[in-house]
Amino acid sequence: MLKQALSALAIATLALSAHAADVLKVAATAVPHAEILNFVKPQLKAQGVDLQVKEFSDYVQPNAAVEDKQLDANFFQHQPYLDSYNKDRKSSLVQVADGKVHVEPFGAYSKKVKDVKGLKDGATIAIPNDPSNGGRALLLLAKQGLIELKDPKSLTPTPLDVTKNPKKLKFRELEAPLLPRALDDVDLALINTNYAIEAKLNPTKDALFIEGADSPYTNIVAARADRANDPVIRKLVQALHTPEVKKFIQDKYKGAVVPAF
Repeated sequence: MLKQALSALAIATLALSAHAADVLKVAATAVPHAEILNFVKPQLKAQGVDLQVKEFSDYVQPNAAVEDKQLDANFFQHQPYLDSYNKDRKSSLVQVADGKVHVEPFGAYSKKVKDVKGLKDGATIAIPNDPSNGGRALLLLAKQGLIELKDPKSLTPTPLDVTKNPKKLKFRELEAPLLPRALDDVDLALINTNYAIEAKLNPTKDALFIEGADSPYTNIVAARADRANDPVIRKLVQALHTPEVKKFIQDKYKGAVVPAF
């Protein structure tokens, strides 16, 4: 009888250990991605998933850490950036199926002018130095009529693709995290919303102009191809697509971050 009880206890212990072994390590930038991930932690814990959020301040290391198998997935980027990263680094990270979560409308900010009409000839415009976000900035400038691009449908134009520049704007390409700090030195900066929020900028109030809801730059959950259908990562995506998460995003970010589901 005692042996049977001990065997049952051993089986139960093994079952609990196996249940607790579902550790999911996810890379994210602090705002809003890590905040959203931390919001779903309790839900995942109830499903036997120990979500561990690893915060990064740049856009390169979160992909490198997943590619190198240090982490399981990441949540910080949009598909055009991932495509550009894979091409440049010869990596093969993929969007997890149905992994679209939200859009962060990209905006233009300035400490020197209060309206885009106030931009002087020869004004210096700071844009991200990675192909996808730099292209995103140029597309937004073109939508405002400030420049014209060789191929308006391309998602990755560069300053070399500017065909008309009536104000003779000068472009300064900087790493995305540095753009808020460049506001004192440039006339206008095109800033990713996560870095704008971290710098205490309110995209819906402080941006001179901003992307609309039709933005193709939806933030996604990404992983290595061999983990794209992993049941534990799927649980994360499902947790990110609940009505509770939608309400959290709407209430906390008030239009600066828009649910995409």
